[in-house]
Amino acid sequence: MALEYSFIIFNRPGDDSGSYHMAVSPDLPDDGLTLDGKPRFIRYNKRPKNDIKKGKVDLDDLKKEVEIEEHRIPLPALCTRLGTDPDLGLSKQQAADILSRDGPNALTPPKRTPEWVKFSKNLFGGFAMLLWIGALLCFLAYSIQASSFDDATDDNLYLGVVLATVVIVTGIFSYYQEAKSSRIMDSFKNMIPQYATVIRNGIKMTAPVEEVVVGDLVEVKGGDRIPADIRVIYAAGFKVDNSSLTGESEPQSRSPECTNSNPLETKNIAFFSTNCVEGTGKGIVINTGDRTVMGRIANLASGLEMGDTPIAKEIAHFIHIITGVAVFLGVSFFIIAFILGYHWLDAVIFLIGIIVANVPEGLLATVTVCLTLTAKRMAKKNCLVKNLEAVETLGSTSTICSDKTGTLTQNRMTVSHLWFDNQIFDADTTEEQTRSSFNRSSKTFRPLSMVASLCSRAEFLPGQDHIPVMKRECTGDASESAILKCMELIEGQVLSFRERNPKVCEIPFNSTNKYHVTVNQLSSHNNDYGDCRYVLCMKGAPERILDRCSSILINGEQTTLDSKYQKAFNKAYMELGGLGERVIGFCFLPLPNKDYPIGYKFSSEDINFPLDNLCFLGLISMIDPPRAAVPDAVAKCRSAGIKVIMVTGDHPITAKAIAKSVGIISEGNGTVEDIAEKRNIPVSEVDPREAKSIVVHGSQLKEFSQDQLDEVLHNHTEIVFARTSPQQKLLIVEGCQRLGAIVAVTGDGVNDSPALKKADIGIAMGIAGSDVSKQAADMILLDDNFASIVTGVEEGRLIFDNLKKSIAYTLTSNIPEISPFLLFILADIPLPLGTVTILCIDLGTDMVPAISLAYEKAESDIMRRKPRDSKKDKLVNERLISISYGQIGMMQASAGFFAYFVIMAECGFLPNDLFGIRREWDSKAVNDLSDSYGQEWTYANRKILEFTCHTAFFISVLLTC
Repeated sequence: MALEYSFIIFNRPGDDSGSYHMAVSPDLPDDGLTLDGKPRFIRYNKRPKNDIKKGKVDLDDLKKEVEIEEHRIPLPALCTRLGTDPDLGLSKQQAADILSRDGPNALTPPKRTPEWVKFSKNLFGGFAMLLWIGALLCFLAYSIQASSFDDATDDNLYLGVVLATVVIVTGIFSYYQEAKSSRIMDSFKNMIPQYATVIRNGIKMTAPVEEVVVGDLVEVKGGDRIPADIRVIYAAGFKVDNSSLTGESEPQSRSPECTNSNPLETKNIAFFSTNCVEGTGKGIVINTGDRTVMGRIANLASGLEMGDTPIAKEIAHFIHIITGVAVFLGVSFFIIAFILGYHWLDAVIFLIGIIVANVPEGLLATVTVCLTLTAKRMAKKNCLVKNLEAVETLGSTSTICSDKTGTLTQNRMTVSHLWFDNQIFDADTTEEQTRSSFNRSSKTFRPLSMVASLCSRAEFLPGQDHIPVMKRECTGDASESAILKCMELIEGQVLSFRERNPKVCEIPFNSTNKYHVTVNQLSSHNNDYGDCRYVLCMKGAPERILDRCSSILINGEQTTLDSKYQKAFNKAYMELGGLGERVIGFCFLPLPNKDYPIGYKFSSEDINFPLDNLCFLGLISMIDPPRAAVPDAVAKCRSAGIKVIMVTGDHPITAKAIAKSVGIISEGNGTVEDIAEKRNIPVSEVDPREAKSIVVHGSQLKEFSQDQLDEVLHNHTEIVFARTSPQQKLLIVEGCQRLGAIVAVTGDGVNDSPALKKADIGIAMGIAGSDVSKQAADMILLDDNFASIVTGVEEGRLIFDNLKKSIAYTLTSNIPEISPFLLFILADIPLPLGTVTILCIDLGTDMVPAISLAYEKAESDIMRRKPRDSKKDKLVNERLISISYGQIGMMQASAGFFAYFVIMAECGFLPNDLFGIRREWDSKAVNDLSDSYGQEWTYANRKILEFTCHTAFFISVLLTC
């Protein structure tokens, strides 16, 4: 196979003046080395040509962390490396050459499984294959009989046709019910923008996204999707929504500065297919198509192989048992038939008959219908099952790897605490406002609520007056929306208050200053601030706000901000931050009328008003609160022996706080850091084995070996993984599976899709989930609620219990179906039970009761049991076989034979005279067969008696079920 090598170093065209925004890292010169000191080859590719087009994906490579250095090197060096200009972009010829070299900026679709192959798997996979073998053996037996005997019956032909019909109907049903086709790549394609704004030769133009190449200079604005992975070189209020990629629910600001060595956390990279929610930006393309972060995730998710589900393994185990029993009995009686002197053709027909008699014809349909009924029941409880086998898999789950945002929490930022007058107060966010813990007329709270209401861009969408405040939709980011709702509940009519105190100047929040400023003209009715007609309001990062203040408002009195109050601030800030809450500081300054009279022209560019010596008011903290039902659900999981692991892209402090509040980290247990703090000793002196809980940062996980990860998963019962990447989520799932766990994974973003695909059961969010996550998952939570998973686990355990009952019930009829055939061979008696009546049992009277067992209620201890051990607790085990065959089956067979011999005796054939008369009985030429009393029977009369016995045997089996 031809290998494609390319060593391409571009010289920068145009001038070298550097007249552009630079994200300068002066300590990283472009010396031809990588950041770790190794020789760098520019655009070096060593891979079989067209490998991706042929569907060859190196999954081990895709599972590695994203390694990008383009965000850390100086901008001039990057431009030299890529042969581009930060003002003019590439030339059209350069772009064409690079497009020819790298291929289009598109995700390469993997090899698709044809629909006919998927249908064939449903038609011939698992238990269906056993029935097909049975049908073929029936046709073989019929053909042998028809070619060898003139008086051959059609029973085997009927049985073969019925078996084939059952398999085909059930296969079609399964194909449509399960909808196994995975359209993951289609979902990724839906996320890709169609056109992009690029600058080539200094000319702005619109180009198809497929034609965007590495080195292109692109522009994006609010509402656009990012057309490739880009290095940001200019930003004006540029924010992107990375939630589908990293799990961060807040819009992330982008700027030219490199703020983190991790490419997923730095501010100077915007990723392919993420959304620009506001502002404008300009950047240089550093990766396209399959080489983007999104492309790696897409190829990883679509390239992962899914193993067999637990129920599929159980059915395979059951098939092995049934096949073993059938073949053993068939071969045994084939040999016995020879010993007894039967013709070899008769012996072959006996062999086939015994094997077919062991096949429970109705079981495939019974299992499929039971799973479907349970899936419908789960759908009513907000669990939509895409793959029928996933119904039982959820019940086998021993580990749940849950996302935090929207699954354990409400995905709705809510104000939780306020700090003013040197006290922390709980916020009351109920509609009734009956649990307020502070005086709303406080002379400190009034200006705090004023600033919180005025210094904000969040607004309620129109037409929601009839909707409860906490459920209203807002414009603006999550934090501002939370504060708006809180102020609306406490003060009421916030938007009207803003109209009475209009904004005349504003400095928007940016990542450099980390504050937001408004200047508002006070209402003529507002006499709280003397003759001041304007007030400056500021909010932002608490430490930045405090730095701009020289005084603090305590009980309505302005007091010097001395070390005492600074310590009080730090204590409150640390306490609220330690709860995992997002904390915002507030300050203000009434502007005296003599300096800022009515009509004063405030300017946000040439700032002509004070931004220092302000008066600090207080703190407001907020958190995405846990769902009310989650703590109970986690407790149920614990009592059911299921380990719940939190895997989130959020900050470790926030993740730990939520984990404690929902019970993933239980009260009394702690991490090594908690133990060290409690004992007032260094962390290094704590034995890690003492800590049942652990919080692992993504940067730590990145350095873990496989053994270290396994050790964490094995030795700790309460685990939180924070700041994780998509590849790390996948490694966590694989680690749990290595330890023998049946793993369920929840997720809603594109970043979750590889883990969802790899898990034994992937669970996507129906409301907040992306199309990609829903396509990768086996089940969708319609209400995004973790508690619904626990309901699903209970249903999964129940269906396993009920399937055991259904299978046990179905198998009991095997003995009364096989034993008549065995006596027919061994004792040479007329056949006690015919093929038609066997079909009546298997596909008629057995199926409805077996299916009805799917409606059995759960045992009282179903959620107090440990998860099923797949090695010991089988769907079909020795005990079930012994009860079905050895006890109930023998009782049914005995009842059937009793009825058979009684009817024969009543009609003149005593039991001892039945032995050895099979040949004469079945011969059409014999019309004078004598019974025990000397009466002669014609062939037709004998068959009427035989069919009467079949009916009696059938009724006896039915009544003893």
